[in-house]
Amino acid sequence: MHFTSERRLDDGVLEREFTLGEVPGILWTPPSASAPAPLILLGHPPLGLRKMYPRLVDRARRAAADGFAAATIELPGSGDRPRWAGAEQARADMRRAVEAGEPVGDEIIDALVLPLVDRAVPEWQAALDALLTLPEIGGPVGYSGGVISIGVRLAAVEPRIVAAGLFAGSFVPRAILEEARRVTIPLHVLLQWDDEGNDRQASLDLFDAFGSEEKTLHANMGGHTGVPQFAGDAAARFFIRHLR
Repeated sequence: MHFTSERRLDDGVLEREFTLGEVPGILWTPPSASAPAPLILLGHPPLGLRKMYPRLVDRARRAAADGFAAATIELPGSGDRPRWAGAEQARADMRRAVEAGEPVGDEIIDALVLPLVDRAVPEWQAALDALLTLPEIGGPVGYSGGVISIGVRLAAVEPRIVAAGLFAGSFVPRAILEEARRVTIPLHVLLQWDDEGNDRQASLDLFDAFGSEEKTLHANMGGHTGVPQFAGDAAARFFIRHLR
């Protein structure tokens, strides 16, 4: 891990950009801490860190106020990272289906999501390896938001993640539905009931498939971007409960 920049935000949070091989990322740590801070990995959609930065830094500030470090990385094929032809074709196929008012079929969903999950999860694990060597960061570790299929895979295969907050706002391949049965950590799942781009029943099926004894579904009226403020407060309390 190589840090490329460092600055203090106006609330004292330390923000450091880094690279891990070819993967860019950002780490935020609380203004002061008497012991290594627990860590929340901030997932996000594949729109690029620059575009997502305002929302990510808001989430990181909230995490720091609760005593947590937060980190994120650029997803494969996003931002300035190289594209791959399969993903570009899958996105084009999805757009055509949506614009024609047709359902997005399993073949398109698999081509769009599974290669991203296969590439992204090992990168998240490598980032976690590096982050946990820093003296200011300890455990436990949580995962929050982003592409829900990435969160499901991480929760299933990464034992250092002890709790996850997931946003049911993206397509879910059938293979990920099966992986969800192996997830046993505490889960906080947010669902926007009227999300025009989300198959509500698929989200409910995914929630039902999770093998966790503690899993909570927070469903709110409204579309994809209409998440109420109190939903963020509930997610923050979830991480306080499980990471402290």
